[in-house]
Amino acid sequence: MSSSHILSIVTFIYGLAFFLYLFEWVFKKETAGRMATAVAILGFTGNTAGIILRWVESYRMGIGHAPLSNLYESLVFFAWCIILLHLFVEWRYRNRIIGLIGSLLAVSALAYASLKPDQIQPLIPALKSNWLIAHVFTCFIGYASFAIAFGISLLYLLRHIGGPAILERLPSDSLMDELTHQLVMFGFLFLSAGIISGAVWANSAWGRYWGWDPKETWSLITWLIYATVLHARMMRGWRGQRIAYLSMVGFAAMLFTYFGVNLLPGLHSYGAFSQ
Repeated sequence: MSSSHILSIVTFIYGLAFFLYLFEWVFKKETAGRMATAVAILGFTGNTAGIILRWVESYRMGIGHAPLSNLYESLVFFAWCIILLHLFVEWRYRNRIIGLIGSLLAVSALAYASLKPDQIQPLIPALKSNWLIAHVFTCFIGYASFAIAFGISLLYLLRHIGGPAILERLPSDSLMDELTHQLVMFGFLFLSAGIISGAVWANSAWGRYWGWDPKETWSLITWLIYATVLHARMMRGWRGQRIAYLSMVGFAAMLFTYFGVNLLPGLHSYGAFSQ
């Protein structure tokens, strides 16, 4: 069985986990919640196996690189990061609403990945660097943190603008606000590390640390937005809806950094052709 087949199965496993989390939330069935967590762990194990097998497959083809070089592979890794964080936060806070968000985001990422070419291709010269793994890993841990923070912020705002009555079953406002803050802070640290490692990589690939390439520029914009979120929270005392709105603005910038800039000319435009 190929890595692509395994990852296709994982997509359905994450989908099952989402529906079990949803069932537990709607009908307050603890058994469904425990099953959802178990299924999510199973999916995460399969996701991990798929990534490792794809890495092995690239060596068997004589290419031999980490599976992080195109949109398909990055989406697979994005889903892996999301589930990793969701399982940790669910365990840390003993609240499965994170699982509802994480599983939905992960299945969406893998479903979108399934629409993209999954062939393993040789790396272009710019990607042949040991900094690739460090840069992608740190950036995507940050992206996953921001994605889950976005989900929490969205539910928070829906409850406060008169959403369905079932939203009253969400965790307390204080817990959701704290989770958003912790996830944004965690993601900000990893995004910072990703930008720094990317600068070192850029210097080795193109002979300069920073060149205002669209990807670099929008990474900086995203970083500044989340820096504003943290500043507003810690220095200005902002909480609740204002932080939730800022978190959503940051996530929109992150999505454009991830997907949108590949359509623009620049040194990172190889992504548009390898997707």
